[in-house]
Amino acid sequence: MKNILITGGAGFIGSHVVRLFLETFKEDKIINLDALTYAGNLENLTDIENHPNYTFIHQDIIDLVGVRGVIKENNITHIVHLAAESHVDRSIKDPLAFVQTNVIGTVNLLQAAKECWGDDLNDKLFYHVSTDEVYGSLGETGFFYEDTAYDPRSPYSASKASSDHFVRAYFHTYGLPVIISNCSNNYGPNHFPEKLIPLMINNIIHQKSLPVYGAGLNVRDWLFVKDHAQAISTIFSRGKIGDTYNIGGHNEWTNIDLVKLLCKLVDEKLQNPVGQSEKLITYVQDRAGHDLRYAIDASKLKDELGWVPSLQFEEGLAKTIDWFFSNKNWLENVTSGEYQKYYDKMYA
Repeated sequence: MKNILITGGAGFIGSHVVRLFLETFKEDKIINLDALTYAGNLENLTDIENHPNYTFIHQDIIDLVGVRGVIKENNITHIVHLAAESHVDRSIKDPLAFVQTNVIGTVNLLQAAKECWGDDLNDKLFYHVSTDEVYGSLGETGFFYEDTAYDPRSPYSASKASSDHFVRAYFHTYGLPVIISNCSNNYGPNHFPEKLIPLMINNIIHQKSLPVYGAGLNVRDWLFVKDHAQAISTIFSRGKIGDTYNIGGHNEWTNIDLVKLLCKLVDEKLQNPVGQSEKLITYVQDRAGHDLRYAIDASKLKDELGWVPSLQFEEGLAKTIDWFFSNKNWLENVTSGEYQKYYDKMYA
């Protein structure tokens, strides 16, 4: 029996990973460790909170003593590390918070695992979930590969790049069994509405302005969050120790085309007149250091482990929009208070 620690399990991607792991690894214990900052929300997990194999622990990974205690007291054998500050805009405003969580927090987990596991590394794993943003920015052509040189352009991507380097250092220096995956942009249910897709859905519902950076020509590769969770499960089960796997949706969109598609789909859902919400698009000053294009080559994951995305983009968007319409209480809860202050500061 494995005792699997999932950090950041109350967040957007983490909550989907926790749920899938409970379904997939039925004999194992799933321990969710989360600091419950603004993006960590236990409402994301109300359906499984009483599951007999599930435990939640309120703990911040920047506390080494606390992390060491969690790993030791729960006899943790496997770690899936998702806990991170993840929003580029926030990293520009407060880079030190990203250094604390993404760099120091990751090193704390690595060190605590090294200390607690000692020389007994049989059936142990430290799986670090990272981002394609560590690779920097692409031009109009080309893709990110697992061996693409790192070239981070924002405090967020720099902090994630640093954490990736520390994970590899603990593998090469101490023999800690590690795997890293770097994923493209996620979307789907439970997505906190500071990121592009849930922000636009929420604003269209409330007929608020739709802020688009620059000319909206930045390109991102989008992946449905449940497909990402399935990729994590696949890599966790069959990935090669010491390897890196890129996870992508094979699905590139410019920001402005994506916003217009969301306007169309949400207007249809609301039975608004055709084109009503497109009139809300507002071009705002571009983000500092805004990467032009991300595109993942995920052929290694397909060829070696057989993973491919399960959904076409418009199907995934339709499921996402339906979820937000069916969970308006969740949306209202997360968009009140501190989020509203942040939103006003960023987009007023």
